[in-house]
Amino acid sequence: MRVEFKQRVSSAQAHQLAASVMTFPDTPLLLIAGEATAAARETLASHGIGYVDGLGNMHLELPGLLMHLAGSGRPIAQRSPTRLSGKSSTVAQAMLLEPERAWHVSDLAERTNVSNGLVHRVLSRLEEEGVVTSTGSGPTRTRSVANPTALLDLWTEEHHDRQNRTRAYLLAPSAGALVSSLASSLDDTRIDYALTGAAAASLVVPFVTAVPVTELWISSRAWIQDVFDHTGATPVSEGPNVVFLQAKDDGPLAFHERRSGVSMANIFRIYIDLRRDPRRGIEQSDNLRREVIGF
Repeated sequence: MRVEFKQRVSSAQAHQLAASVMTFPDTPLLLIAGEATAAARETLASHGIGYVDGLGNMHLELPGLLMHLAGSGRPIAQRSPTRLSGKSSTVAQAMLLEPERAWHVSDLAERTNVSNGLVHRVLSRLEEEGVVTSTGSGPTRTRSVANPTALLDLWTEEHHDRQNRTRAYLLAPSAGALVSSLASSLDDTRIDYALTGAAAASLVVPFVTAVPVTELWISSRAWIQDVFDHTGATPVSEGPNVVFLQAKDDGPLAFHERRSGVSMANIFRIYIDLRRDPRRGIEQSDNLRREVIGF
């Protein structure tokens, strides 16, 4: 048996360990860590890697031996890595949208409107975890995504939005007509928006069918009463068919694009928003990832 020790294991590092198993296919691997995230533990177990962490989690599956414990401990104190949330989230999305591109720090900073320093910290962290690789040195140094699956898993694990959700109702004969009405009204008033969630996914993959609520990100600078006045939607406390989402900045609108005459969030934003929908969101996001994203 091979045994490896790490302080903390994220989903990205779990993918790296899974790849290393291929080098020694006949030798079981046991990871001992101070902390392993839930997504990391799932990836490790799915690749036959045993683990024990300082939070009381354990999984070991060998011929004639199966041990599994779910811990409830608290994380140990440690230096926090640069998480893929907030402005760092935009860096991750840019790289996911162009996974084969070799990025200079300055190019990625310009593409995302994020400081060179933060881009450098994000790339350094991803390089340490084996998610990106580097070529060259100094000003000519570039980074490329080595494992887009690991990057998407890591971003999904770490990204969180602080959002205001305004529920509303707009009479429409169908979900498609509702989207068209909202898009036309918001386009006319020049309010920046991006369709997301199940409504957006239904326009790019036919297997996503249930659209009980249409979700749209709108600009953080928009006054919600203006949105109601121009779209004809009415605020409600129960039974909404529209939810307007606003964040503290316009990060959720990053890389949005026109599809079918509608401004839509980029495919990875749609994926993560759909994944957090309690109405069959996991199932539908998995389908979107399989059919459209491809990794």
